[in-house]
Amino acid sequence: MSEKVLLKVNELDISFRSERGINKAVEHISFEVEEGKTLAIVGESGSGKSVSSLSIMQLLQMNKAIFNSGTFHFDPSVAPNIPSDITPKDEALKALRGKSIAMIFQEPMTSLNPVMTCGEQIAEMLRAHKNISNSAAKKRTIELFHEVKLPRAEAMFDQYPHQLSGGQRQRVMIAMAISCEPKILIADEPTTALDVTVQNSILELLKSLQVKYNMGVIFITHDLGVVKDIADDVVVMQRGKIVEKGKAIDVLNNPQHPYTKGLLACRPVMGQKVERLKTVSDFLLEKKDTTAVTASSSFKNKIESEIILDVKKLFKIYNSSTGVFKKTLSSVKAVNDVSFQINKGETLGLVGESGCGKTTLSRMILGLIPASEGQIIFNGKDLCSLSKSEMRDLRKEMQIIFQDPYSSLNPKHTIGNSIMEPMMTFGLIETAKQREQKAIELLEKTGLGAEHLHRYPHEFSGGQRQRIVIARALACEPSFIVCDEAVSALDVSVQAQVLNLLNDLKRDLSLTYLFISHDLSVIYHISDRIMVMNQGRIEEIGTDDEVFLHPKSEYTKRLLNAVPGLK
Repeated sequence: MSEKVLLKVNELDISFRSERGINKAVEHISFEVEEGKTLAIVGESGSGKSVSSLSIMQLLQMNKAIFNSGTFHFDPSVAPNIPSDITPKDEALKALRGKSIAMIFQEPMTSLNPVMTCGEQIAEMLRAHKNISNSAAKKRTIELFHEVKLPRAEAMFDQYPHQLSGGQRQRVMIAMAISCEPKILIADEPTTALDVTVQNSILELLKSLQVKYNMGVIFITHDLGVVKDIADDVVVMQRGKIVEKGKAIDVLNNPQHPYTKGLLACRPVMGQKVERLKTVSDFLLEKKDTTAVTASSSFKNKIESEIILDVKKLFKIYNSSTGVFKKTLSSVKAVNDVSFQINKGETLGLVGESGCGKTTLSRMILGLIPASEGQIIFNGKDLCSLSKSEMRDLRKEMQIIFQDPYSSLNPKHTIGNSIMEPMMTFGLIETAKQREQKAIELLEKTGLGAEHLHRYPHEFSGGQRQRIVIARALACEPSFIVCDEAVSALDVSVQAQVLNLLNDLKRDLSLTYLFISHDLSVIYHISDRIMVMNQGRIEEIGTDDEVFLHPKSEYTKRLLNAVPGLK
């Protein structure tokens, strides 16, 4: 018995107008979406994944998009009053939005209206498409909140997006998407920014809703581990073209195209320690040796016995108070009696769910927020007892690489100025010429060059911007660097390049890292020891193999069981 095909995309070809001319985004692609099945569209940023799906709902900027060719063929159950072969320019596509085809976006905070309650946003959609009363819309909204497993569904109706966690906001977006029982659901990177346990629960939710409503799902992602768990069929895209497609199990287990092989190989694998991650370019250039180099005794990082950071009984307590006399109503221990040590030359991986205290802990170590109690001893000095001037002198020894390089770079400054500014602040290099030469050396060390010195952040890709932020962190010649989700926003291929770079710099410059991430595969690859945090406390700490291959804590076991692709 053949499956019902809800949508056929035929020879879709789209370009965009820009200041630099016409750029091809999607080139003659074709695929099908079947009822009750999930089609995963996989590829790096700029491969055309989102453009192809946004065109189905006519959500592209029509004044910039050029539709060279292509048609959509919908089953009558999806679009009963629409021509059998409709072009992407046809205004009739707008009638399908929300009712027949719905979309879940990557970042719910920017997709939800910040000045409307979550419940009212869904109720508004129900009134528009279902033509029902206010009370009926509210009742159905609360039912949907229960369906997507939101806690306190009735109270959630009156909550604003900023009052919810990332996972809760994504559940609101899913409730909105399924509110009109669409036949086709497009999920555009819906779990990329989420913790592994939240990601797992969202994927399970999507699968259960798909079965209940018999939807056809287009799932856009760059994470092939997620594809293994959720997809029936896969389309692999590179630079606007489909380079491989087929059943998910066939493509993942026996990839034919070098690009697909590269995407699969550049992802860190739990339990397999390698010296260097392979990158997509290794496969596209058809290098003879595309096997990863297994860790050996010569690969093991040189870790010295000298302790560079010693954290003792650290607390961070937040009090909520009210009234004229500021009476304390409640206290939250964001970091609760934490003690650990990091040796010189070591990478300590720090994992845990959002809200566990990872970022608060790192900010206290760097002196960005004060500790409530405890000691932070860095190179023999207790940071909690230093004056502002003493702490300022020590700052050049401790640097941070943030998750989002674009927001951590000044858009009005060239990257050369951004890299040279710390040198001037700490008086490390006297003349402008010497500072410029040092900046060029740092760019070259991180894989860029002198030609990039006078460009601005918006002129670089995400991976290049992260390299720039790393170069800036190195400008002060630090000995200790906090990497706070430094690769979580990057494509897997760019992520591999940055992880290789961080390991190279560590060995060349004798650096020590505190590496924070919610991606357990990345943590296993880069760390010498791993520390697991939960609700402000340390659950367990040990070597990478001890913690991930032989976990003692039930919480750690739950984190590992939620990793995509390991089931």
